[in-house]
Amino acid sequence: MEKLLTESQEKEMEVDVDTDAQPADDEELADMSQFEEYFEQSIPSYHAGQIIQGKVVRVGDETVLVDIGYKSEGQIPAREFIDEEEKVCVQPGDTVDVLLERWDPEEGVLRLSFVKALRRGLWNEVLDAFENERPVKGKIISRVKGGMTFQIGERPASLFAFLPLSQLDLGPVKDPNEYVNKECECLIIKCNRKRQNIVVSRRVLLEKEREKKRQETLSTLEEGQVREGVVKNITDYGAFVDLGGIDGLLHVTDMSWGRVEHPSKVLNVGDTIKVKVLSFDKESGKVSLGIKQLTEDPWTKVDEKYPEGARVTGKVVSLTEYGAFVELEEGVEGLIHVSEMSWTRKIRHPSQILSVGDTVETVVLKVDKDAKRISLGLKQIEPNPWDLVEERYPVGTVIEGTVKNVTDFGVFVGIAEGIDGLVHVSDLSWNKRIKHPKELYKKGQTIQAVVLNIDREKERFSLGVKQLTPDPWESVPEKYPVGSEVTGRITNVTDFGVFVELEEGIEGLIHVSEIGDKKIKTPVGLYEVGQDITAKVINIAPLERRIGLSIRRLKEDEEKGLYEEYTSKSKGASTTLGSILQEELLQKGLKTE
Repeated sequence: MEKLLTESQEKEMEVDVDTDAQPADDEELADMSQFEEYFEQSIPSYHAGQIIQGKVVRVGDETVLVDIGYKSEGQIPAREFIDEEEKVCVQPGDTVDVLLERWDPEEGVLRLSFVKALRRGLWNEVLDAFENERPVKGKIISRVKGGMTFQIGERPASLFAFLPLSQLDLGPVKDPNEYVNKECECLIIKCNRKRQNIVVSRRVLLEKEREKKRQETLSTLEEGQVREGVVKNITDYGAFVDLGGIDGLLHVTDMSWGRVEHPSKVLNVGDTIKVKVLSFDKESGKVSLGIKQLTEDPWTKVDEKYPEGARVTGKVVSLTEYGAFVELEEGVEGLIHVSEMSWTRKIRHPSQILSVGDTVETVVLKVDKDAKRISLGLKQIEPNPWDLVEERYPVGTVIEGTVKNVTDFGVFVGIAEGIDGLVHVSDLSWNKRIKHPKELYKKGQTIQAVVLNIDREKERFSLGVKQLTPDPWESVPEKYPVGSEVTGRITNVTDFGVFVELEEGIEGLIHVSEIGDKKIKTPVGLYEVGQDITAKVINIAPLERRIGLSIRRLKEDEEKGLYEEYTSKSKGASTTLGSILQEELLQKGLKTE
């Protein structure tokens, strides 16, 4: 509305009061009174709280002037016209609705508000939406205690509602900050204009939408179908996929024909994927889904693609104590057992030579399509060095090598790269009693040995040091024939006999029954270690390395000799047999009874 009077007209209407002037005549005064009455009637009547339409006449940095048809314009702070882009949203000539906050005709005061006028209209819309259960559009703008702030309407005028966390989504919310700045619709569940309190729910609308989709999905869902869904949640054992109001479980084992370390490595929440309905229980509503079933099982042709003996290349995907799993293609893995990793090295764990992610060439050893197993070999890529060893070092060959290790049961000698031969403690010496091989050898020492045996299947290489010299027991029957008299040193006295060393490494046993004419329980106490003793060889067993000795029989032989000597002289002699025996025994230092 335009002003009824201009400022110049108002000035012309002003009446100067002069005490010295002559009073106007009655007709002039009556016209003036009537004009003032008409002027007052022409000015609109307002009241506080009224919504009035006005026209923007000027936009300043601090204020905006709006003409509502009153004798003066109303001033509104410019900040009430700032929009979402931080700009003033009006310009001169625009028609706007404003709220009259205060009006005093006598003082000419006119206070207007653009924002409050907008908010009144917005509140009317909110109340109408609340009463009619109609959703309102808005934006989640911030996180507050227990929920979120939901903005209804846009700047410069907007209302703020409280959106509880429990009403934010269908399920528990892990990170509410992900919803900030998200535009959505909510249902007003509580509204109090007097207290400026609005509570909204997004979950109620989502539940209604889900139920609608659920009924539509239930009417069309069947086993074997290929459908599109959205990943809703990911767990350690699989992922839940929303098919449209119905969640199906995509188990980790049905995600790929290959190995899946964790479902999160394959899928992300929010992904849209194609799945196959594996099973559907209409009563319980449980749905099982699969992705790998959309493609052919690679194991159906594995025996054709990977025949036994073929060389294949793959990537190491897992290491265990017993071997390494190698992926030949997606869904097809083979196992390199730890025993098939090296011809010569003793591999305790696959990590000694392989790492996850390595690309390796292997040989197919065995294929079991039904059990979905492929056995692979890594060592078969190279020739078996044991085949060469058997040819290069036939039994009886004298070799020279370095002592790699000394144990209580023998000495390991390096023969070839990765191949060690063992000299057992029993093959170190023919004669010496060796308590521990370290008495004779140490690591790093160079020694000679004789090849005794090569077991290719068990990968054992047997060596001997004592075999470098002849076995002294081979000459024992010649050096100590049965019936001969021998002298040696006692090395041990036991209850069952006395051990006598005839030379280094050659011992004989005088059994307790061969010690004297009379039966004794034990020779312990009668003889001492280190004492020299003479006995008769009564038997020899070179293979068992045993020599049987006897004192008793030596005495018998001596007595028999004396008797024969006596009989040969008895024809002309007067000496008695008893005196002769006694004299002979005294000469030999033996007591008579």
